[in-house]
This record gives sequence, C-alpha cells and structure tokens, in this order.
Amino acid sequence: MHDSVLEEASLADMSLETLAVRAGHDRTAEQEHSEPIFPTSSFVYSSAAEAARKFSGEEAGNVYSRFTNPTVRTFEQRLAAMEGGERCVATSSGMSAILATAMALLNAGDEIVASRSLFGSTVSLFDKYLGKFGIVTRYVELSDLDAWEAAITPATRMLFAETPSNPLSEVADVPALATLARQHGVLLAIDNCFLTPALQQPLALGADLIIHSATKYLDGQGRAVGGAVVGSHALMEEVFGVVRTCGPCMSPFNAWVFTKGLETLSLRMKAHCEQALSLARWLQQHPAVSRVYYSGLEDHPQHALARRQQKGYGAVLGFEVINGQQGAWQVIDATRMLSITGNLGDVKTTITHPATTTHGRLSEAQRESAGITPGLVRVAVGLEHLDDIRRDLARGLDALAG
Repeated sequence: MHDSVLEEASLADMSLETLAVRAGHDRTAEQEHSEPIFPTSSFVYSSAAEAARKFSGEEAGNVYSRFTNPTVRTFEQRLAAMEGGERCVATSSGMSAILATAMALLNAGDEIVASRSLFGSTVSLFDKYLGKFGIVTRYVELSDLDAWEAAITPATRMLFAETPSNPLSEVADVPALATLARQHGVLLAIDNCFLTPALQQPLALGADLIIHSATKYLDGQGRAVGGAVVGSHALMEEVFGVVRTCGPCMSPFNAWVFTKGLETLSLRMKAHCEQALSLARWLQQHPAVSRVYYSGLEDHPQHALARRQQKGYGAVLGFEVINGQQGAWQVIDATRMLSITGNLGDVKTTITHPATTTHGRLSEAQRESAGITPGLVRVAVGLEHLDDIRRDLARGLDALAG
C-alpha cells in the first residue's frame, strides 16, 4: 500500500478496524494525513468542455455539493467498505435515508411489510406520508416468520426491520428474512444503527439494503445529524438520484465528523456492550424492576439468535418498573448524571420514557402492539464509569422499591 490511498483490491484483505481508519480517503496534492473538509457549495473547471463532461456524467468529478462533495464521498466509501457494500449514499438524517430509499425503490400501489417494533417516526413516515402516495405498510411481529410470509402480497416490494428493536431488543432472524425476500422477489432493508457494522453486517446475512442514522453510534458523541444507505451499485444509484434531485444531502462538516467517528467505532461499541450487559444484569436483581429487555441476557427469548448473527448486543436496553408511568417518571426524574433525552448513541448515558417521547406520537393501540408500556424506561448505556451509572439509577429505583 502506498502512502496515499488504499487500493480498492486490497479492501477485502483489511479488517473492519483497519477500514474504519484508512478506507475512503483520497489524498489531495497537499498530502494531508488527516481527512480534509471541503466546505464549498460548488467546483470550478478548466474549460467549458470539462464542465459539460462532468455535468453529463461522462467524466467523474465534483459538480455541486448537494450530490458530489469529497468529504461526503470519503464517509460514504468508508462506511460502504465497513458494511461490505458496493456503495453508500449519505443523507441529511436517518429519517431522510429511509425516505430516500422508499422514494427511490417504491411506487404508488406498492406495499411494505415491516416489523411492529419500529422507531415511532418511521411508523409515522410509512403511515402518514408514504400512505398519502398510495404505499401501504403492513406490520407484523418481528420474530414471527409465518406472519411475515402471510403479510406478503403480489404488491409487496420491500421487507423492513430494525434489529435489535427499539427499545425492547427484539432480534430479527436476518438470514431467514433474506431467504423469504428472495423467494418472493422483494427487497430486504435492515436498520442497523443500533449495532453498526462493528457488531452486525446485514448484507453478509443476506439483506439488500442497510439503513443508518449516522447521528447515533457512527458519530458516537452526539455532535451531528446524518443518515446513510448502503447496498449494491444498482440500488444505490436510484437512491442517489433522489438525493441529487430532492436534496436531503449530508453537509461536508457533518460527513467529516462521522468519518472521524468511524475510526473509534469498534472500540466504542465493545465498551458500550460490556457496560450494557453488566447494567442489565444489575437491573434484573432490583426489586423495583419487573423485567429487563436486552438480548445479551441469557433468558432473552432470542439470545441464541443474537449470539449467532451479532458480534455483540449493543448499548440500548429497556426495563419495566413497578407503578407504571408514575414509577418510570420517578426513576427518570431522580437521576442527576444521566441525560434525559430521546437521543442515543452517545458516550454519555441517556434515559427516556418511550411512551411519552420517542413513541409518543403513536396511538395507544400502536404502542400496546409494539410493547411500549407506561412503565417502560429506555437507557442507552454510555461510557461513564459503570458504578456511577448504577448509583444514578439506584436513586429512583431504591425509592420506588420502598
């Protein structure tokens, strides 16, 4: 390998940790060591003929930062390499990544079969907005393969799942869903933002598309909002067309933040997993906690599946407390260090009440169907000392237990 770039042919020989640090950076004539930021809206050409070639696509190169920017391209190439995908398209947010995918690959009259255990905004997007344009979504239990198959009709074009789910840590059998998708000639899209390529690579398990909220663990420090879609060149060309025309693009600065976040992704996710598992086991023993949802626990109904298709169990866990919403709010309000926020993926531990925040816009029936109960608390375990996290949670839990 020369000092400038990783040759494409060598990428297959590199570990994920190396790709996270090295892939995607094409050094400029300045021979910079760290990846540069190109905060420019446009680019210049040596002649009208060169401009014409680049605008038409006859010659590769930068045209306008809405759809071609060197910093964004570095992030895209690095994430694609880490996910084992042919191409990545970056977007302005995780929700815009889902929207761009749907707009690119679905038409009026098409149907989606999706897990009931989706982020609340994803459900709103599917039902309220895609529904306006004649795209129907049918929801099924994440782990019920028979239900997935029964919901597929001749109009179905995509299966969509988050795994693990938010916030109950349900796990989809990705290889089984991929087999089902192939049998029916439909696409399988997996939201991988909870585990990232450090812990799970859905394309290798048979999925066609990977969706990311880069805002979460790809950044890892709560600094920027962005999204990404990873898949084959053919599928990503369609998604790229939506981003180019409709404009939900990633900014160069955010792309640089995400690129630097990827460098420490494997280290961070390993530490997050270790902390989360220890906290989940501690919560299991607390008298104010009636149930803990975390696939790393041996009594989780899909623990064996999670162990088989994941390298770790992630940082997000849910737990039920006694006294319903009153008890949940009491535990949350008693914390002094944990951040009360709906976001996750941060080195700082966050805590929230899903029924009134992240899933608050769903109907009561939708929340009940998704298992979002009044007593459910979600914690995204950060990298503070574990003893400090436990002490902070114990304030409210101990008082609740009486």
